[in-house]
Amino acid sequence: MTTHRAPKPAATPSQPVERALMAGLILAALAGVGWIAGMIYTVMGW
Repeated sequence: MTTHRAPKPAATPSQPVERALMAGLILAALAGVGWIAGMIYTVMGW
């Protein structure tokens, strides 16, 4: 009688997703900082 074993999850496919997610978060953080800097510049120029 054979036993069923679940396949081990591969670690490599998750790395590109994680890298893309980190890049997206970094770009979003930079966009937020740029937006805040632009708002401060706008208010200071008023």
